[in-house]
Amino acid sequence: MIIDCHGHYTTAPQAHQDFRQSQIDAFGDPVRTQALMGAKISDDEIRASLEGAQLKLQRERGTDLTIFSPRASAMGHHVGNGETSLRWSQACNDLIARVVALYPDKFVGVCQLPQSPGTDLKSSITELERCVNELGFIGCNVNPDPSGGWWTSRPLTDKFWYPLYEKMQELDVPAMVHVSASCNDNFHATGAHYLNADTTAFMQFLLSDLFTDFPNLRFIIPHGGGAVPFHWGRFRGMAQDLKRPPLEELLLKNVYFDTCVYHQPGIELLLKVIPTENILFGSEMVGAVRGVDPRTGFNYDDTKRYFDALDLPDEKRAAIFEGNARRVFPRLDKRLKSLCACGADHG
Repeated sequence: MIIDCHGHYTTAPQAHQDFRQSQIDAFGDPVRTQALMGAKISDDEIRASLEGAQLKLQRERGTDLTIFSPRASAMGHHVGNGETSLRWSQACNDLIARVVALYPDKFVGVCQLPQSPGTDLKSSITELERCVNELGFIGCNVNPDPSGGWWTSRPLTDKFWYPLYEKMQELDVPAMVHVSASCNDNFHATGAHYLNADTTAFMQFLLSDLFTDFPNLRFIIPHGGGAVPFHWGRFRGMAQDLKRPPLEELLLKNVYFDTCVYHQPGIELLLKVIPTENILFGSEMVGAVRGVDPRTGFNYDDTKRYFDALDLPDEKRAAIFEGNARRVFPRLDKRLKSLCACGADHG
């Protein structure tokens, strides 16, 4: 099985975004805000939004299952207030749950949290519990910068975040570190803000004893880890200068990287630097880069092709494509075992 650990619902029906725009337009008007209802979207509209996009590409590229979450750039935690973020997150997560219900063998859900600048994490914890316990989701996305590029939040290692981490450990779910849109003109969202956040999160983890406090906490740093693999020697050296443990001991029991790196040399570097057991296959499709690479004739985000071109031992390929995801997402492993058992019972 090939499990894509990083997929977003970037092709959601227009009615979903129309609801969001109505919510934004109504902000500051309590009467209009309370009158807002969620988007009316039919099952057929959901199918149409996926059949020509994610599902089509799954079939063409040979992936089996996508760990699916709301569109990252549209999380928009900086918009409105805590109530705005809560209602929007609930709408986004409910839509993901409907996708999973329609295609249970193709998608599994990961939730958006209603983070909002200046608020505590109570709503995020409640929404995480709802999504895991009621909707069957297997993880969450955590935004280290809800301010939208201004970085006003405390580092991910600050005790501000500890209540959420306690709940993540209790539920045994990992988080992908993923920012949303950038309002700061200095940082293009996908070309700078995303990669900056990936690198920043890793450095925050390096400087802390977070995983001593939470030994079972697990994070996936997306987009191949940002600058981390390319500058692995720098991070090793800084850890050494700061009298920190070696990175393998300090971080690699808790921190993982996906393969959303859109060229062959980048994938090869990732595999040379990061241990196999810390790499999860991902493509981010349909996502940040949608075009065709004129040098290869294939889509940049067709990341499976980069692995097909490698002479990898079968056990490493299997770990990256499936085994590591099942280990990092225990609820996914249980779900797949359950599906296999049901299939066997009915076979």
